[in-house]
Amino acid sequence: MPVKIRLQRHGKKGKPFYWVVAADSRAKRDGKFLEKLGIYNPNTNPATIELDVDSSVKWMQNGAQPTDTARAILSYKGVLLKHHLLGGVAKGALTEEQVEEKFKAWLEEKEAAIQAKRDGLSKAEAEARAKALEAEKEANEKRIAAAAPEEEVVEEAAEEATEAAATEEAPAEEPTAEAEEAPAAEEAAKEEE
Repeated sequence: MPVKIRLQRHGKKGKPFYWVVAADSRAKRDGKFLEKLGIYNPNTNPATIELDVDSSVKWMQNGAQPTDTARAILSYKGVLLKHHLLGGVAKGALTEEQVEEKFKAWLEEKEAAIQAKRDGLSKAEAEARAKALEAEKEANEKRIAAAAPEEEVVEEAAEEATEAAATEEAPAEEPTAEAEEAPAAEEAAKEEE
């Protein structure tokens, strides 16, 4: 029975996630499988991959062939490296302690690289958020600046209207004062006669 390590699709339309399974190559893609080895979710950034490394290595040692995508996932998680190192144990070049030590060192290095990517993504997201906030502040300032001259124009128009009203009232008062002086001057002229 030829065994393949492949992906089995799950999830809804447009939001897939996959199980990594060991299955008979003649079985349907989403059909019967021998063992579930892990999950792969490409919807997250970075993609979420959970994998049982020891079971995957066991299947590979028994002759299971991974598909291209499954091979990339297995390589990313270090299954192919561990399989290679265990081949060295079988030939007598390494001991199992050396294999575990090398594999743990590789895992730590890989985890550091993944964490650096996560930090970079969160930093980029924070920068984008700060940039959007600055752009919003500039837009608000422009909106306030555009509204301010209109308010000044309205205030200036109100001041001009007040001055005009004061100017109109002042000439009205002057003729009244002149009108009062004119009869007084006429009465004085009559008295002199």
